Amino acid sequence: MKQTTVLGHSALKVDRIGLGCMGMSEFYGSFNEKESINTLHKAIDLGVNFFDTADMYGWGANERLIGKAFKGRWSEVILATKFAVMRGLNGEFLGLNCKPEYILQACDQSLLNLGVDTIDLYYMHRQDPKVEIEEIVGTMSDLIKQGKVKRLGLSEVNADTLRRAHAIHPISAVQSEYSLWSREPELEILDVCKELGITFVAYSPLGRGFLTGAIKSRADFEASDWRLTLPRFTDEAIRQNLKFVEVIEQIAKEKKASKAQVALAWVLSQNDEIVCIPGTRRIHRLEENLAAYNVELTKTDLAHIQESMPSVTIGSRY
Repeated sequence: MKQTTVLGHSALKVDRIGLGCMGMSEFYGSFNEKESINTLHKAIDLGVNFFDTADMYGWGANERLIGKAFKGRWSEVILATKFAVMRGLNGEFLGLNCKPEYILQACDQSLLNLGVDTIDLYYMHRQDPKVEIEEIVGTMSDLIKQGKVKRLGLSEVNADTLRRAHAIHPISAVQSEYSLWSREPELEILDVCKELGITFVAYSPLGRGFLTGAIKSRADFEASDWRLTLPRFTDEAIRQNLKFVEVIEQIAKEKKASKAQVALAWVLSQNDEIVCIPGTRRIHRLEENLAAYNVELTKTDLAHIQESMPSVTIGSRY
């Protein structure tokens, strides 16, 4: 049975397993628009209501894809998108921009891409170090006054930045990478989110696919796959990090579940308010991920995972 939680500082109920849409347009090898749209439609049919994109995914293509898929069905959807990472005409990365004039421009472009009048949840994707968070959130709050945005979110911020931002305008969600091999949010941001009533959204809860056991070597990637550039996916890192998968596999066998379901169930078990947004382009993977709701990890299971997992992940996230 699916689980929901109330999105911070709102009355909206969001599914605790949403859908990350990044890989439908870029980064993880080849993709197919028809397959992606079918998966998005199936997600709604299965009751999923929380979807995540960004203006930089496919430098606008992902938002346009979602706009096409959700036309006529927006009343069934809560959509988050993001600004700050600039891309060139050929997809080249041009750095971060959180200047007020850019935020206003980016929001208008996202609305146009999506074909909507209002964005449900608008994130700062990353903070431009040249602009203070107070100025950024102040501009974002202006978008709420203009009716272009309903709620505000931040991605990959520290606790001090979050507190400063929240003092300017209520923050509804914080998004950070969080999984069995990326546990940095446990240091402080999870506690601050709970204290301030902010929903924590875990992206890459399956370790960019690694924790599913699908990746045994670099040969498992297409040549264009962005993960080949990440330190965590060198041959040596993969070899050593497979220890994480071995622990998950043991629990999965006991629970008669898949490794992906155990990894997602672990994230959900950390507190009742965490939301995770595993990404997939394929319906069978979507269905597999949603079945994680049915995997119950006992205190004994969680203690075993804690004791058995490697204390260090080999390779940084980026």
